[in-house]
Amino acid sequence: MPAKPVEEPTGPTRGERLSALAQQHGALVALVVLAAVASLSFDSFATSANLEPMAMSATFLAVIALGMTFVIITGGIDLSVGSVFVLGGVLAAWGSQYGTLVALLLPLVVCGLIGLVHGLLIARTGLAPFIVTLAGMLAARGIMLSITDEGATTYLVDKDAYLAQLGQGKLLGFGVPIWITVALFAAGAVVLRRTRFGQNVYAVGGNEDAAALMGAPVARTKIKVYVLSALLAGLAGILNAAWLTSGVTILGYGLELEAIAAVVIGGTLLSGGLGFVSGSLVGVLLLKVIQNIINQIGTLDSAYQQVVSGGFLVLVIIAQTWLGRRRKVF
Repeated sequence: MPAKPVEEPTGPTRGERLSALAQQHGALVALVVLAAVASLSFDSFATSANLEPMAMSATFLAVIALGMTFVIITGGIDLSVGSVFVLGGVLAAWGSQYGTLVALLLPLVVCGLIGLVHGLLIARTGLAPFIVTLAGMLAARGIMLSITDEGATTYLVDKDAYLAQLGQGKLLGFGVPIWITVALFAAGAVVLRRTRFGQNVYAVGGNEDAAALMGAPVARTKIKVYVLSALLAGLAGILNAAWLTSGVTILGYGLELEAIAAVVIGGTLLSGGLGFVSGSLVGVLLLKVIQNIINQIGTLDSAYQQVVSGGFLVLVIIAQTWLGRRRKVF
């Protein structure tokens, strides 16, 4: 009896490759098109006087979105980052009166502990990330209000302090926080793509049970991503306080939703298992360009920024769903 021929393993089809490219680089294409249209439509758009403040305002959201990328790839969510961000800024401004080291370490320790509690509750007790981080959001906001006498006290950073120099200094014409953000994203890309921890992040988000069967430390990975998210949100708060030379208490509202939107627009699946830190950076820039275009138009109310950003997010999620089904069909 003749032996049955062995089927050769086949790679991804042309349709699968196109769907993957659209999911990974669709936001970048949209960013380039929008930036080109804005440059042709508004004389002031492509000037350094406009681009540098836009890049600086994107910095803090980008640092938060970096941590959110790791969380969402594991299939989780972190609703506390907006409150942790403002708490980090207030603690940094308050701590600056005792020296730069206190201003840097105190927010990171407190924010890291908040992330650790999130991770332990989610990974060890099985509580839903939505509920746990919602409670964390309220707790962080409450701590901030207690430190600032219900928001009545604003702590200032001495303009001659090293912390202020960190936020307002420039290197090669760009603000130091911008360079810090670029370095963080480069490190995040290496960690996610080249380390065992990054592999575990993808494995947990792809299929938690399968990851556990393969020996991946599921609980430990979840704890680490929530600590990382909180630390980066706290660091963004420190940079913001250094830039503004004060711990502003009214910031951070809705920032968690902006971070989630940027991550999803950048190609990370809300269901987990797939995502890229570079895409999240593109998502942040895309949101900022949309906001800048609306400001350039001038006749539109600033509230339309949220409407347009929300509408864009819905379109991206629809596209992600369609591309996901298409990849299954192929």
